Amino acid sequence: MPRGERPGLGALAAAAIMGAAAGLLVQFALSNRGQSPMVPPLSLPLTLVLVAAVLIVFALRLRRALKKGPGAVNPFQAVRLLAASRAGQLVGGLLGGFGGGLALSLLGRSVPAPTATWLPMLLTLVAGAVLTGCALYAEHCCRLPPGDDDPESGGADPAPGQGAADQAAFRER
Repeated sequence: MPRGERPGLGALAAAAIMGAAAGLLVQFALSNRGQSPMVPPLSLPLTLVLVAAVLIVFALRLRRALKKGPGAVNPFQAVRLLAASRAGQLVGGLLGGFGGGLALSLLGRSVPAPTATWLPMLLTLVAGAVLTGCALYAEHCCRLPPGDDDPESGGADPAPGQGAADQAAFRER
């Protein structure tokens, strides 16, 4: 990924804020009906951490392939990892914010909630933050090494349809 195309952290903050607002709205709606608060299942944070681990494994594989040389990287796999990491950032922000919003609604109660109620909410918040961090690292691994696309490195822009071997043969002429 070229240097200038990185999305800002504002989108991640907006996703987290929207998730927190949704969590608060769900809890307030349930409270107004006289129902118990929503408690996310423990499989939700477990799944978020599992997705984060998969992203890290693929990012490390891509990083290792980049060290071998430019021909060792499958560009389609790199683009898929980039798309998955950007999706992971948004999902981690949304669901982490949702867990935070669920837990935030419990702070205003006069009687503290039992641990079985607030612990899954906190775990969801932490798992969303872990997924966001791992997805940011995976996106960082998708960056092109310096010199591959820098105009200052002396390389001319290739003509459309030319690969690295064609460029080298063209420069020798």
